[in-house]
Amino acid sequence: MPGIAFDQVVKRFGEVTAVRELTLDVADGEFVVLVGPSGCGKTTALRMLAGLEAVSSGRILIGDREVQQLPPRQRDVAMVFQDYALYPQMSVYRNLAFGLQTRKVPREQVRRLVTEAAERLGLSELLDRKPRQLSGGQRQRVALGRALVRDPKVFLLDEPLSNLDAKLRLSMRVEIARLHRQLKATMIYVTHDQIEAMTLGQRIVVLDGGVIQQVDTPMALYEQPANLFVAGFVGSPAMNLIRGTLRRQGGWRLAGAQGELALGEALPDPAWSAWCDREVVLGIRPEHLQPVETGAAALIAQLEVIEPVGNEIFLNLRYGDLALVSRVAPRALPEPGSVVPLGLVSGRLHLFDGASGTRIGS
Repeated sequence: MPGIAFDQVVKRFGEVTAVRELTLDVADGEFVVLVGPSGCGKTTALRMLAGLEAVSSGRILIGDREVQQLPPRQRDVAMVFQDYALYPQMSVYRNLAFGLQTRKVPREQVRRLVTEAAERLGLSELLDRKPRQLSGGQRQRVALGRALVRDPKVFLLDEPLSNLDAKLRLSMRVEIARLHRQLKATMIYVTHDQIEAMTLGQRIVVLDGGVIQQVDTPMALYEQPANLFVAGFVGSPAMNLIRGTLRRQGGWRLAGAQGELALGEALPDPAWSAWCDREVVLGIRPEHLQPVETGAAALIAQLEVIEPVGNEIFLNLRYGDLALVSRVAPRALPEPGSVVPLGLVSGRLHLFDGASGTRIGS
């Protein structure tokens, strides 16, 4: 299967620029996820690749062939939509077969391809049913099967799980990952759900305002976000962000509106020292903000809400006028309203330029 390239692609809707100079290479057989908030341009990028939206400027290549001027049917891509887009009057079999039949594929070949796809997706017993007789998960599998039977060069999936409940989303994520592993197909998946992005993507493209903020593997995004937007968007619960001035007064400190936060004698990254007496934003993942003895505390916060979620507990805290979250293992905890001393895992802190939001250091 061929790779994909976006080369300085721009999409304008009148005065609004939805995608700004998008440049991205997707390798042959790679599973790439486009993620970001509503209106960030991720679905528009996918629709331009599919040929459902015209490109304002730039090039799109599938393999070595430019496709931005080609109609959808000549691009050999298959798209799975958020709303399934099944034909309600047709059986599951006919929904799966329809695209092949319109391409004049021989009847026996159609039957073989549909049967193989149905077996792979667990639809063999449902071929005579109409979409209204199916559950949401079954309908989504039919939509996947309709793409699968075509054996396209590229699979495009536009928020295909957003209409499913939490349990079905989990099982369908596993199904999609399994299909990718079996088919070794090039897949581009769009979602606003960063959990889906982290669990499915070999690489993730984080978009905001039509601009790529960072492209990297899931763990690299989590551990080394390129800027404040990525830091706040990737991770659940989100990274704690505390704004202040970096100072050295009997050790390193962050002086902010909430008070002074003790960072210790040595900075986690030598590059941070150049930012002494400048405005920065300190980033702390919830698992790296932990209750400690008072003498070892970097800051003191008030416990507001305790959220037990099974194998971990989220502590919702108030530090001045700032909300913080700590992720801890199940344990005996103080009552809400209590004052909690908190320590930092110093080697796992992040620092960002207070003006531009870009990451400081490695």
